[in-house]
Amino acid sequence: MTRGATAKRERIVELLSHFKLPTLAAELPKRFDKEGQSDALLLVLELLEMEAGDRQQRRVERLKRASKLPPGKSFDELHDKRLPRPLWQKITELSSGAFLERATNVLAFGLPGTGKSHCACAIGNALIDKGHSVLFTPTYALVQDLLLAKRELRLPKLLRQLDAFELLILDDIGYVQQSAEEVEVLFTLMAERYERASMFITSNLVFSEWDRIFKNPMTTAAAIDRLVHHSVILEFDVPSFRTEDAKSRGAKSKKGGADTPRPEAGA
Repeated sequence: MTRGATAKRERIVELLSHFKLPTLAAELPKRFDKEGQSDALLLVLELLEMEAGDRQQRRVERLKRASKLPPGKSFDELHDKRLPRPLWQKITELSSGAFLERATNVLAFGLPGTGKSHCACAIGNALIDKGHSVLFTPTYALVQDLLLAKRELRLPKLLRQLDAFELLILDDIGYVQQSAEEVEVLFTLMAERYERASMFITSNLVFSEWDRIFKNPMTTAAAIDRLVHHSVILEFDVPSFRTEDAKSRGAKSKKGGADTPRPEAGA
């Protein structure tokens, strides 16, 4: 048997095992050989590859629906030329998904409008295309869900549901002005995922200002310690994209107005 034929048989067994068809994986190649139909295995492999592709596409579609990622936030719409090269390199490396295997957190800091959330979503979409599960949520909304779950005595159940996502994107943690109860459930979430699953957190506040979020200095220090222990930090030290776009549109509008002749009186 040639090396190519052996590779095809191994791939057939691999796909059938992946489809949870162990009996077919064990018997199909042998039965085809026994019946003198070894050449037909090429067609079988072609059909199995088609099935694998269709299953992957359906899985990606399910993951995208479950992710709650906002539309139009992919790498295609990201203005990479506005970002410093070292930052862009980190972002593209994260899109490979290797950090998920180590339960590494990603912490993105910067002023509003600098592209933190867009980058988080772009990475999330790239990971989904690779088959990873992602959930995007504004931090304030998740905190309210956790608080309600706690009051209804189903917080452990909700935390287990969140465990199903390999990456949890908490957007705009700096906007959360929390009560003691809200701080408690947010800290519980961070503690539960510590060294088990990744989080991607965007914030307008640097660590030295996180006492605004967690109120208590000890809780603030404990939260930062868990997040930073295994982490990649992205610093968006760039001008606001939205402000730059607004200025650009304003300049074009003024230029267009200057070039446009005024209508004659009575026109």
